[in-house]
Amino acid sequence: MIDLAHTTKQLIEACKETGDYIRNEYRGFSSHNIEVKGIRDTVSYVDKESERRLVEALRPLIDGAGFITEENTDTSRGEVYNWVIDPLDGTTNFVHKIPVFSVSVALLRNEELVVGVVYEINQDECFSAWKGGGAYLNGERIQVTDNQLFSESLIGTGLPFRDFEKLDGYIEVLKTVMQKTRGIRRIGSAAVDLAYTACGRFDAFFEQYLMDYDMAAGILIVQEAGGKVYDFEGGQNMLSKGNVVAGNPYLSEELLLEIKKHF
Repeated sequence: MIDLAHTTKQLIEACKETGDYIRNEYRGFSSHNIEVKGIRDTVSYVDKESERRLVEALRPLIDGAGFITEENTDTSRGEVYNWVIDPLDGTTNFVHKIPVFSVSVALLRNEELVVGVVYEINQDECFSAWKGGGAYLNGERIQVTDNQLFSESLIGTGLPFRDFEKLDGYIEVLKTVMQKTRGIRRIGSAAVDLAYTACGRFDAFFEQYLMDYDMAAGILIVQEAGGKVYDFEGGQNMLSKGNVVAGNPYLSEELLLEIKKHF
């Protein structure tokens, strides 16, 4: 059994080093350097090089660990441990010079999330957690809000960018949230959204059509900060179903009830 606290420290170092590289490239990055995977899905040499650096840094840490990576730098799978890597969550923000993007890496032990780090590069904010060890922002303990009133809440979300057959249900949820809360924020990095929920900037967050690497680290950080996380059906299959509802124990459930009405 590995030392989760020590592994978290090693992961933080790797994420920050990769974040330094991304920050340096951001200053002179040109939109001519993007590749289009889909009409709303872009990638650049920065994503690919960041992922390569992370894989190289993490490979020696745990014998036999495999990788689940966005850009398929390494597709090997471990029998017990697997790193789940999003090297640049918020690529569209990066490309358009909107300074909100992150490095997000989690560690799975079998099917259980045991380590997670989200490094928000421009604010130099490193969110981290390990199973049973709590959640932290730059080394200081964090927790979700204790707000129980939907009317006093701020909700994070992401807007659908593919598979629009469920768009109507999403719009209905947005209508309710807009009318019953203090507002909605759409930052453009699901990893950051979850981290902000963990430290109390958002009371809750929801999004659909995510990949496992978008949310794995953030899910664990919310849970270790005292929050609750569900898929849209109220289960714990967020990574496989690609949707997530997260927040403090009160408002995550209230938001989930609203989502169940329309999905």
